[in-house]
Amino acid sequence: MDAKTSRERYRAQVCAEIKRYAWEQLATAGVSALSLNAIAKHVGMSGPALYRYFTSRDDLITDLIRDAYRSLADTVQAAADSGGGVAEVAYAIRDWALADPQRYLFVYGTPIPGYRAPDDTTKISNEIMTVLLDVHAECPEGGRATPFEAHLDDHRDWAGGRPVASAVLRSAVTFWTRIHGVLSLELAGHFAGMGFDPAVLFAAELDDLVGGGLWTSATG
Repeated sequence: MDAKTSRERYRAQVCAEIKRYAWEQLATAGVSALSLNAIAKHVGMSGPALYRYFTSRDDLITDLIRDAYRSLADTVQAAADSGGGVAEVAYAIRDWALADPQRYLFVYGTPIPGYRAPDDTTKISNEIMTVLLDVHAECPEGGRATPFEAHLDDHRDWAGGRPVASAVLRSAVTFWTRIHGVLSLELAGHFAGMGFDPAVLFAAELDDLVGGGLWTSATG
């Protein structure tokens, strides 16, 4: 039993080292440069030996995606569990993204050509949306119903069967798209040279979402 535990511990350590170097490769050269042979050389093993830990490049990519989504899901859940509402969850997402931009862009940036993530990674990412639905369900409903809201009411499978109002679906999806829109543009460098602070833009978008748009009564 002790020998088995030792082997498992050693395997976990090697996998962690492989993934640490993989993240370094991604940060410096992008996913197209991810090389199992280079990683094997870095950790001091042969290419075939590395395949005992990750059977393919896609296998390694999947594990990195799982780790990234797991980290973000735990982050937003912790924000909600601590009593945080929509704003606190938004800033938890922003802090997570800024702490490791490459990790954020790896899961929310350009899709990897030819790669298809397995279903279990989708399940982890769905945990994030579950938190968003929960915190939005606690907000007062308001505003006029929209065609998109009605559309979502007929297309709610992604909500995992949660019995929330269509207005909650709309506000959660709108929050998700606008928050990630600002973060993706910022981390990809699209605001560089424009002369404004992206943090102020993020705060303005969040203020509009929370106080000026989704949950206040519409007029006119």
